[in-house]
This record gives sequence, C-alpha cells and structure tokens, in this order.
Amino acid sequence: MFNRRLLKNFDYPLLLITLTLCCYGLIVLSSATQGLSSDPLFFVRKQAIWIGMGVVAILLAISIDYIKFYRWSWYFYALNLLLLGLVIFFGRDMGGASWLDLIFFDFQPSELAKLIVIITLARLLADYRERVNRFWSAWPFFLHIIPVILLIMLQPDLGTALVFVIIFFAMLYMAGIPVGHLAIVVTAGIAAFPLFWLKLMDYQKMRLLVFLNPGMDPLGYGYQLRQSMIAIGSGGISGKGLFEGTQARLQFLPEQHTDFIFSVLGEELGMLGAIVLLMLYLCLIYRILKIGAFAKDCFSALVCTGVASMITFQILVNVGMAIGIMPVTGLPLPFMSYGGSSMLTNMLAIGVILNMGMRRQKIQF
Repeated sequence: MFNRRLLKNFDYPLLLITLTLCCYGLIVLSSATQGLSSDPLFFVRKQAIWIGMGVVAILLAISIDYIKFYRWSWYFYALNLLLLGLVIFFGRDMGGASWLDLIFFDFQPSELAKLIVIITLARLLADYRERVNRFWSAWPFFLHIIPVILLIMLQPDLGTALVFVIIFFAMLYMAGIPVGHLAIVVTAGIAAFPLFWLKLMDYQKMRLLVFLNPGMDPLGYGYQLRQSMIAIGSGGISGKGLFEGTQARLQFLPEQHTDFIFSVLGEELGMLGAIVLLMLYLCLIYRILKIGAFAKDCFSALVCTGVASMITFQILVNVGMAIGIMPVTGLPLPFMSYGGSSMLTNMLAIGVILNMGMRRQKIQF
C-alpha cells in the first residue's frame, strides 16, 4: 500500500515540467496537424489520450517500491527480447521502424525496450560493480546489450539502436568504468565502420550522404532536411505566429507532427519558442540528475543516468537533424512528437524516477 509519508520527498517540479512539456507539445501539435485529417483535432485528441494514459502510468510506477523493479528486472529483460523478436516476424514496417498491431492501437516495442534496458543494465552493473575496472571481466555488460541492439538493427531501426549505444556508454561511465576502456571500445567501433557501412540499407546510406552534402538530392532524400531548414530559418526571432506557418500548413514539410515537429515550432514560435522548449528540457534533465545524485544506492543512480542520457540524446539528435547538424534518423522529440509508444515510455520513465526520488532515504539493498 502507498505510504503517504513518501510524498514529502516527491519531486513536484519534475512532474510539473513533464506536464508542461506535454501541454506545449499539444499546442504545437494542434498547428502541425491542421490539414492532415478532416477532423482538425483528431491527432490532438489521440495525443491527449496517450498523455492521460501516461499520467496513469506515472501513478502506477510511483505506487510500487522500486526495489521490485530491481527484483523483476530479468523478467522484464525476457519480455523485452520476446517483444523485439515478435516485431521482426509479425510487425509492420512504418518508415524504418517496426510496430505490432494490437488491434486497438499500434505499439512500438523498441520504445519500451529503452526503459527496460536501463533498468536491467542498472541491476547488472550494481550486482557486478567489482568487474567494472577490469576490461576483460566486463563481458556480461556487453552480452546484455548486444542482443537488444541486434534485434533493433534487424527491424531495421538505426536511430533507435544508437540510443541504446549512448545509454550503454553513459551508464558504464557512471558505474566507474575507466575512460580508457571506453575509448578502446569506441576506437574498435570506428575501425569497424566500413563493415557497418556495407550492412546499412540503401536509404540509411543516403541519409548519411545527404547529411554530409545536403545539396546532392534536394528533391529526394534531402527534401526533408531542406524544408526543415527553410521552416526554421523563416521563423526568425519570434516566429510567424501559431497556426500561421506555411511549411507545415501547406504540407511542404514531411512528418511535421512526428520527426520534424521542432521545425513547426521554430517556424511559428521562432527562436524564442525554441529557447523556452530547450530551457524546459534543461530543467527536466537537471531534476532527473539531481534525484540520481541523492540516490541511496547504485541501482537507482544508474537508472537516473540512463533515463537522462536517453532523453538528452533524443533531444540533441531530433533538434540537430531539424537544423541540419545531425543526419535524419527518425527519433521522436520527447513529450512533443506525436506517438503513443514514445509518450508512454517517457512518462513511465519519469514515474520510475519520481519513485526513486520519493524513496531516496530508504536503503533498499
């Protein structure tokens, strides 16, 4: 049963920031989806439902003592592999990512997999802290992440696979692995890039080439990037005004309600609107890391690190691809892009962090 005394440690600012981001996203989404459906509020209502379900997920997450997440972690890991395996055989390809049709809604297992990997890797690192400093004894950590990344790559979803790589390195670093060891792994990865290049799909290769040379295919693979930069550039300091953008309203900008929603924000609310969003993200990451800094055990500190790195990387990549400093990968902008799987995963992750903050004065194990 939930102990009300735990509310004295509840991080209300983190919850408030999260809900503010969701409301901000609904406002921008309402403009980005004008003309995409005969019902102008179709996408907004669906996103609002997902946000409502996310709030329920937060309430469920904080009602369970997080020590149970630690104990159940290997069941989560098995479920994760099962879902990722199912999506390869029974999933529907939707723009480079695969989804499971659950009758009432489509579900993207790779989104939930991010949080599951964070929780399970945190337990593994907490259980085998003595192996962190010994390079050749750290093989359980790599064996833990490799099957997940391979299953994601088979979908194929390169962008999401990169998220797992960043989460993995961030959590290893926080666990105390020497920087030199991480450098060796990174160097080996760079050396293997030619082989990795041969395994990429043609459209993935073109995205990377267009990033290096945006003018090589302006009406094909470079079209999204070109239109995004036009939208953001035309917004200027204060923007054209909400519902006054032309790139999205006239449908020059593809995927304006998902991958490129930041471009809509930049065109209509300008640099000031973008700064407000980035400041909200900065406060969100700060609150998560603060909870991790005051954590009473290694497990919860590592989970906070993993969630912070997951959200931060997706922000950097999504905003970066919108302004042309990152290749187009299809990663959603947390709490802003339209999509139920991403919204639920991010909200559930916030619930787990709030849970750990509430119980930070209890030494669990």
